[in-house]
This record gives sequence, C-alpha cells and structure tokens, in this order.
Amino acid sequence: MLRKVFNANGGAAAAEFAMILPLSLLLLFTALEAGHYMYQRHQVVKGLRDGARFAARHSFDDINCRGGSGTIDGDLRDNVINLTRTGQISGGSPRVKNWQIGDITINVTCPTAAESETGIFEAAEPAPQVNISTSFTYDSFFNGLGVVNDSFRLGGSQQAIVMGI
Repeated sequence: MLRKVFNANGGAAAAEFAMILPLSLLLLFTALEAGHYMYQRHQVVKGLRDGARFAARHSFDDINCRGGSGTIDGDLRDNVINLTRTGQISGGSPRVKNWQIGDITINVTCPTAAESETGIFEAAEPAPQVNISTSFTYDSFFNGLGVVNDSFRLGGSQQAIVMGI
C-alpha cells in the first residue's frame, strides 16, 4: 500500500503548473508594463521633437535674441506647447495620459558673439536656440497592482536652432 502511494504521479503536472504559474505571470506583466513605458516615452520624445522643429521654422520676429536675452512670441509659445502635447496646433487630446500644459517648459537661448561669428549662422543677429523640456508622473499600465508608483516619471528635452523665414 505504501509503495503505491510513493509511486503515484497523477498530480505531478498540476503541481509543476502551480509552481511555474507565478513566475510566468510576473514575466508577462513585467513585459507588458515595460512595453507600455517605452511606448509612452516614445510619444513624449516624438512630441518634444515635433514642438522644437515647429518652433525652429518660424521667423526671427517671433523668436529672437534682441535685447540680449531670448524671447518667443506668446501666441507661438502656446501653439508650440499644444503641438508638443497633442500633435495639433489647437485642440486635441494629449499624446500621453497625465501630460499637462504646465509640464512643458520652453526657453530660448542665445549664442555668444564668438559662437555666432562662424558657420552658416554668421549674421548680424545670432540665431536663437529653442529648448523644450518636460517631466511628469508616469501613469502605469497596471496602476492598481501597486508595483509602479508615482515616483516613476516620463520626461525629456529637445532643442533646435531657429532658421528664420
């Protein structure tokens, strides 16, 4: 009778499945969360790049270094922020959940006199550089599981030299 009990292997597959299931689920959810994070990060970088390119193709009247510091026209600033966040000049929904207008920072830097005297940007007025950056809380794919919390952030920066029209 004891020999029958020790040689029985009818539940071996169920026991092995029960042992491997938690690890399999962990790998599955980790892969999904990592993919979601990378996709969201790509959307942010794409938005920043679009905004910088859009701003760089405006006139020196809208973005300039006159007066010693870089300035950008207020309406253009709003358009660049909206294009960065939504992909549209006006309206639209954010590319990434939790990405707010206030999370996007735009500033204009001006080259020094020595930097502006060489290359294709040699001119009476130095070509300004538009810098766009952002940082905001990442919204986890599996929010309720408590593994990824509010300390995870999405962010990035992009810059482009204004070409003027």
